[in-house]
Amino acid sequence: MAFRNSDEAKRTQGDVTYFIRPQITAGGEVYDRLAIQTHFVERGESYVELMKRYVLPLYREGDILSVSEKIIGMCQNNVVEMKDVKLGWFAKHLSKFASRSTAGIGMDEPYKLQLAIDLAGLPRILFACFCHVIGKLFGKKGVFYKVAGHGIAGIDGFYSHSSFDVYKTMAILNPREPDKVCSEIGRETGITCYIVDANDLEREILGGPEKRPVSDEVFLEMIRDNPAGQSDELTPLILIRKAE
Repeated sequence: MAFRNSDEAKRTQGDVTYFIRPQITAGGEVYDRLAIQTHFVERGESYVELMKRYVLPLYREGDILSVSEKIIGMCQNNVVEMKDVKLGWFAKHLSKFASRSTAGIGMDEPYKLQLAIDLAGLPRILFACFCHVIGKLFGKKGVFYKVAGHGIAGIDGFYSHSSFDVYKTMAILNPREPDKVCSEIGRETGITCYIVDANDLEREILGGPEKRPVSDEVFLEMIRDNPAGQSDELTPLILIRKAE
């Protein structure tokens, strides 16, 4: 379930705007979630400064922050422009047979499939396609991405219908060294954070603090409904705390 930002749930503290998401139970505890709204994060911005600006004014000891991998990828300038992707025969034709997903643009977008080929190599992508077909016969999902590897499941962008023009011609790759990013944020700000790749169907931890405050399974339960949303909410930072 994707959340749309609503004025009814809107709050402000100083210069920070956030939205109250429904409480959730994870690991036997009830948690509040604050979806923090940011500006549109541009390439090359400092993720540490983003945390200081948007999160620290709300942060309390014991809080956990869920960070969308998209803004870290943007800050690291780990992106690919569509004009730099040379569309080949396999991407043009194989994309016609790719499964469509409600969670976003998948391999049915030729440029995204070509980028996957560029990252993983054609032989591996062809093998992943073969495994996908076999997996589909047995009702298994996500086989293509598991076999392809190389962070291909995390490619985000080339959205022709996006509200933001930049996402129409640009793809964001998974953050580089996400565990180190979380450590740096913790060292510079004191914030305990995880970097996640989440949509309305699946959630994956890409990086986290060296000392986990909860098990990874419990943390994923905290964000199982994708509280950051799936559209143009501009709420990539989810502050999670135990309900009082």
